[in-house]
Order: sequence, then C-alpha cells, then structure tokens
Amino acid sequence: MHIAIVGNIGAGKTTLSNKLAHHFNWEVFLEDVDDNPYLKDFYDDMPRWAFHLQVYFLNSRFRQTQQIKKLQQTNKGIIQDRTIYEDAHIFAANLSQSGLMTERDYQNYLGLFNSMISMVDPPDLLLYLRADLPKLVQQIERRGRGYENNIKIDYLKHLNEHYEEWISSYSQGKLLIVDVNNLDYVNNPEDLSIVIDKINSTLFGLF
Repeated sequence: MHIAIVGNIGAGKTTLSNKLAHHFNWEVFLEDVDDNPYLKDFYDDMPRWAFHLQVYFLNSRFRQTQQIKKLQQTNKGIIQDRTIYEDAHIFAANLSQSGLMTERDYQNYLGLFNSMISMVDPPDLLLYLRADLPKLVQQIERRGRGYENNIKIDYLKHLNEHYEEWISSYSQGKLLIVDVNNLDYVNNPEDLSIVIDKINSTLFGLF
C-alpha cells in the first residue's frame, strides 16, 4: 500500500508522514530539502534558480519513485511526503505562469517530466492537506527554516490555487482531502486519530 501526502509549503506533510509511518509501521519517504543545494538560492532569487531547482527536485523525486516501486514488491507499506506530480502540476506550472521560469526552460522541464512519468506508478491513496494562508505562515514560522524567510505570501497563495485546480481534476486513484486548518496532530492525539480514521475509511472501508 502506498499513501502519498500532498499539500502546500507548511501544510504539515512531513510531520504527518512520520506519524503515519509510525502508526502503520510502514516505510517513510521524505522530501529532500535539507540537502538541496538550490533551495536557499531559489528563495533569494527565484528567476535565476527556478529551472535548476525544479530539475533537481524532479530527478530526486523520480529516483524516489523507483525506490518505492522496488519496495512495493516486498509488500511493505509506504508513506510518501510529496509526489513527482506536484513538481510539474504545481511548482513548475506556477513558476512559468508567474514569469519566474522562461518558456524555454519550462518546455525543457516538461519534456523531462513527460519522459519520466510513464515509468511512475500512482499512489493507492493521494492525501491532500488543505490549509489556508494563515495556517501555512504560522507553521512555516514555527519550524524556523532560515531559507524560508523570503517566501512571499503571494507565492503561497498562487501555490494554493494550483493545488486546488490540480486536486479538482485528479483521477489517478483514490483521493482523500483533509482540512488541516483546525487540526494539530502534533499536540492532540485525537486529531491524528481523525486523520487515521479517514484513511482507513477511504482505503479499506473501516470506520
């Protein structure tokens, strides 16, 4: 079983991924941010580093999908923090539409993405964490990553819009939308139980 958790920056994907992996005793695959050599430069100068960052993420995410595919052959459950789909449908698309990535670079990026995606299996469940801007900003500030200090509200707003558009037409498999604006699964075990119950209901019909 493969559950992928998607959502905007600061929605709580990594925290929930770790907690679900612990609960189900499954393997967890986290997004590569701490070792990303482009992330800080990107937030300092988005037009300069947009293409480099997206290609790095695309390559990293593709390698991760291949690891997941091998692990699935052992019947091990998997929790994944963010997907390769978001790289193209959310982040690259937003950079292109915002004028932060040139059309030449965007088309080059899409060519790479389309070559890779045929070798990617969709998750059994896509879990979308829906969060409004105040929640995102609060959680970004709370975790205190220095390179995220330059993230602009408009950037988060546009990402949210792209997420909603993508989710509204998602048809790769089962989809679960969880509004996390009033959830705190770090400090309230009951909130985590709510999410777990929703997952069990969607995947297995359990209540």
